[in-house]
Amino acid sequence: MAQQIVDSGIKENKVFVISKTYCPFCTKAKKYLNQAGIKDAKILEIEDMSEMDAIQDYCKKLTGARSVPRVWINGKFIGGGDDVERAFKKGDLQKMA
Repeated sequence: MAQQIVDSGIKENKVFVISKTYCPFCTKAKKYLNQAGIKDAKILEIEDMSEMDAIQDYCKKLTGARSVPRVWINGKFIGGGDDVERAFKKGDLQKMA
């Protein structure tokens, strides 16, 4: 189930973010996506989901880390909060919008 949630999120959305509402790095990533003009991001807030741990475990398999946020754009893994901020400051994020 967790694998299906993540895989379909990546496949069916231009921008897919696995997040937790209270996480400061998630807030940072969402802010920079917004500032880059990316309005149609699919944000999956997982802290109240029964599959939360399984989703994070699957993310570790896919990306090497189970921390949030996990951000994909056009099916490509971008990284976490600091990676999104770096991409924004370099101008790369805006090109992906």
